[in-house]
Amino acid sequence: EARGKGILTLVDGAHTPGQIPLNLAEIGADFYVGNCHKWLLAPKGVGFLHTRPEHQANLEPLVVGWGWGENSPFSSGSSYIDKLEWLGTKDPAAYLAVPSAIQFQKDHDWPQVREQCHQLLKQTVRRACAITGLPSVYASEEGLYHQLAIIPLPSIENLPEFKETLYERYKIEIPTIEWQGRQFLRISVQGYNTEEELAVLLGALEEMVAK
Repeated sequence: EARGKGILTLVDGAHTPGQIPLNLAEIGADFYVGNCHKWLLAPKGVGFLHTRPEHQANLEPLVVGWGWGENSPFSSGSSYIDKLEWLGTKDPAAYLAVPSAIQFQKDHDWPQVREQCHQLLKQTVRRACAITGLPSVYASEEGLYHQLAIIPLPSIENLPEFKETLYERYKIEIPTIEWQGRQFLRISVQGYNTEEELAVLLGALEEMVAK
């Protein structure tokens, strides 16, 4: 619909790869960016930009490198790739590890792992809301979140201090959010997280909210 009205679409899919099945052709966005170091378990710093073919010639790099220009001696056959990848000396090891990350998830039945993570997160969201006495922000537990969710917090006078206490006292590193006058915790459950670890979070929340 957006394309029919001449509107370009850019999707920030940072948390999609590895958490939600991704089909770029079905999405059909003009531009799509995603990270591989989050849920796909690839090394830090790995991401990608997907651009529809009709827009590729319009993109220019911020830094001109060996791949820029008509007569690049290192051409891959795609000026889009040449211009955006040949930006100077860098270590490609992290990017080259992505196929291994994908294979790792295939070898370990990752759809089942994702489902287990979702069930654990769903249980944690329910228990956290019972502790805070606040309703969940989700109308449904299915389809609206997978391995990442937020839980509402009661009004906390000093949210940065609350976050710091979680880290210093309980060794919990977790994002806190303030949005439109409300406060939230953002919980992520990956395949290596355990029910015991989430129990520590719930125990900390119970102690701190009670105070």
